[in-house]
Amino acid sequence: MKNPLKMLFSGAAGLRRGLLLYGPFLGAGVRVDELSRDFRRVRVSMGMHWYNRNYVGTHFGGSLYSMTDPFYMLMLMNNLGRDYVVWDKSASIDFVRPGKGRVFAEFELTDAMLDEVKAATAGGGKYLPTWPVTVRDGDGNTVAEVSKTLYVRRKRA
Repeated sequence: MKNPLKMLFSGAAGLRRGLLLYGPFLGAGVRVDELSRDFRRVRVSMGMHWYNRNYVGTHFGGSLYSMTDPFYMLMLMNNLGRDYVVWDKSASIDFVRPGKGRVFAEFELTDAMLDEVKAATAGGGKYLPTWPVTVRDGDGNTVAEVSKTLYVRRKRA
């Protein structure tokens, strides 16, 4: 008999369920609204709550960053498979305007991005792609610009 927990949390739908229960996301109020079956598109949002509001009544910067944290890594891992090592290496965030109300971030992993990673790691070397993420408010205004740098290497045989 298959493990029911493994079945509940397998695939894209299972990962989405797991992330909805993930402590840091629960604590920040982050919701994974969409995770495509092929792990190529993710949409997250975060509402304004007493527990993620800063001293001046806008979204806490750490919560804005946390809503962008693991997604490119998870997307890349699920698209490249077990022959690759993928880690989040670094990130920077530029706060553009105060975030109020529900804010959103979208991630897309394109064929071109995957091809670039595969070509750069074909010889076994590491590759450090940097990809942008924009956090927007409900009106589409930019709240923050995040740059995510990943570490990617093809495993040795």
